[in-house]
Amino acid sequence: MSKLDEKVAAYSKEMTKLGIPVDETLLRAVTKGCGPSIYNRDSETVSASDKAELERVKKNFMQKKLGLSGDDLDAGIAHAIEKIGKSNRNKYRAIFYYLIVKKFGKESIYS
Repeated sequence: MSKLDEKVAAYSKEMTKLGIPVDETLLRAVTKGCGPSIYNRDSETVSASDKAELERVKKNFMQKKLGLSGDDLDAGIAHAIEKIGKSNRNKYRAIFYYLIVKKFGKESIYS
């Protein structure tokens, strides 16, 4: 099993635990799209309390990667935080991005 496979399996298990329906193909694509960040303990997660990090998510992922704009960006981030759980310290980047992709219907970017 490759390291990517291990990460996808771990994220899938976490999503199941949180009651989030999992599209394995999309999860794998989003996880792969995160690049090497998923292999670093610090960058593997999104700090929801760090405004600068959330701005980077908006700018680098939501605007540049997904092509989104407007006032809905904050709502997308809030949606991901709510689904994962505010008190959950493990807001894995791949799951966070997956939830945003699903919310905005941008799955075609990863197909």
